[in-house]
Amino acid sequence: MTHREYLAKADRFIAECKDRIARQRKIIATAYENGHATVVPVALLRVLEENLRSFEKHRQLILDHIKRHKLKGE
Repeated sequence: MTHREYLAKADRFIAECKDRIARQRKIIATAYENGHATVVPVALLRVLEENLRSFEKHRQLILDHIKRHKLKGE
């Protein structure tokens, strides 16, 4: 896989995670509006948000790697 392919894959993971976070927020809102407990859905939301931060850090590592290789002329 090329660096650009890794970057594209990371971008897809980030987009999918953001979509899941948006869906989870809707689930929480619906549960709250219907008087259901939201502890578990909120906990899942926090995990998804942490995953997003991890994906974003990984994406930055890929970008840094690409930049270093460009500077070296590779």
